[in-house]
Amino acid sequence: MSLNENSVAPDFTAANDNGNSASLADFRGKYIILYFYPKDNTTGCTAEACDFRDNMSVLTEYGAAVIGVSPDSAKSHNKFREKYALNFMLLSDEDKEICRLYGVWTEKSMYGRKYMGVERTTFLIDKQGLIRRIWRKVKVQGHIAEVLSFLQSIQNTDS
Repeated sequence: MSLNENSVAPDFTAANDNGNSASLADFRGKYIILYFYPKDNTTGCTAEACDFRDNMSVLTEYGAAVIGVSPDSAKSHNKFREKYALNFMLLSDEDKEICRLYGVWTEKSMYGRKYMGVERTTFLIDKQGLIRRIWRKVKVQGHIAEVLSFLQSIQNTDS
């Protein structure tokens, strides 16, 4: 399934980094930065998570919440979150159900070998639950600036 901008963001429920249940609907009324990443404690994924962490005060000023999703376990997420003092929720998608729902579980290729994995993707969902922007095949460096710029632009039009 491939989602498009201006479509309704599919709801889901998953275990968070504390092992509790959380759903997208829990964040309705806020802008949601829903980002999918391949694996805890890897170079790119750690840099991306730390970029969101370091910009959380600005994101919060814009009324945004950040949710990270990967196929890692809640236990792995908990360790990752504590190690890097992440100040947002991580959701476990071990069965890849949410990744499939959002169209980010895709065929990838490395050194000529094909395999299935998470395509680094960020969705910005508005307060009504509509997908306002999708960044696919995210390059970590500079991504937070793109997200902040877009969030600022929709703040100006949504006000």
